[in-house]
Amino acid sequence: MNKIVALTGNEAAAEAMRQVDPDVVPAYPITPQTELMHRFTEFVADGLVKTEMILVESEHSAMSAAVGACAAGARVMTATSANGLALMWEIVYVAASLRLPVVMTVVNRALSGPINIHCDHSDTMGCRDSGWIQLYGENPQEAYDNILQAVRIAEHPDVLLPVMPTYDGFIISHTIERLEIVEDAEARRFIGKRKPLHPLLDVAHPVTYGPLDLQDYYFEHKKQQADAMVRAKEVVRAVGREYGALTGREYGFFDAHRTGDAETVAVCLGSAAGTMKAVADTLRAEGRKVGVLKLRMFRPFPADEIAAAIGRAKRIVVLDRAEGFNAVGGPLGAEVKAALYGKSSAEVVNCIYGLGGRDLSPDLARAAFELTGAGPVHLGVRE
Repeated sequence: MNKIVALTGNEAAAEAMRQVDPDVVPAYPITPQTELMHRFTEFVADGLVKTEMILVESEHSAMSAAVGACAAGARVMTATSANGLALMWEIVYVAASLRLPVVMTVVNRALSGPINIHCDHSDTMGCRDSGWIQLYGENPQEAYDNILQAVRIAEHPDVLLPVMPTYDGFIISHTIERLEIVEDAEARRFIGKRKPLHPLLDVAHPVTYGPLDLQDYYFEHKKQQADAMVRAKEVVRAVGREYGALTGREYGFFDAHRTGDAETVAVCLGSAAGTMKAVADTLRAEGRKVGVLKLRMFRPFPADEIAAAIGRAKRIVVLDRAEGFNAVGGPLGAEVKAALYGKSSAEVVNCIYGLGGRDLSPDLARAAFELTGAGPVHLGVRE
């Protein structure tokens, strides 16, 4: 039986972490992630988890501690936002390159400068090619669900890559919504126990992590990472099906809302999907054939599946909550265009929206469906 509760996104994420009961959590506070770790440290203090909580002096140290603990064989989780993720940059790559299944929740926030503590996706998009799997949540329910699945995905023997479940700062992290929580015993049965492949603490079988790796083998190790990312697609799908059998909420690569006969399809990530779907329903009532593709998995990027789902549309509008600072557009827009190249004759319009937490109102969502031209269009910016 699922338990119905009302929680913010941060509280939902902390609840998922409580049920995972990770061995080690190194963390450093940064808005809007801080309340997540505040809640989790309450669980630690109250003895509800056995986690070794490490309060470090920076986010760079948090990921460094995560790498060491995970290599030793521990199940490791952490969380961060924006500038904190940027400070981890070097060690984020190390975690992926060493094939360590760390799970790090990122509460999306704009990168400085100017200083801004509100939502956009510039932080996680900066890590899109770092070798981490990325799952984007639309609401507190998905924030909770994605974290439980992320542990299974990361630790799967065909994957062994770190996973970054994300959700939008303040819009989701600080908003209370209704959600369903899996019973503790069921959640822990679903997650299972970590079975480390080559733990540093197995002194009978000594191994080395992160040695000098020059021309002789570096390329081969990168190829192994790339192959693992390809295999991760089927693992994400399989874990999503198993989670659906447990909860009634099955997850895949994306959620297609009224796209079957749509002439115009909007593609987006995160909390914007709710507004876009509501506006799409309104436009349908007005006789417009529109739909929404909410992408859940951004890495690995499901290019073929996206093309199959929306390639029949005449116009595709891709919404990016991050500026790509180039003539092509935002990161999601560039990926969708590449996915559709040679497979669709649709007009693809890219728009940048919601930077620094600016609201995506229903009026702006409606305007997005009307966009034409190559873009990128900066939706709702004051001229």
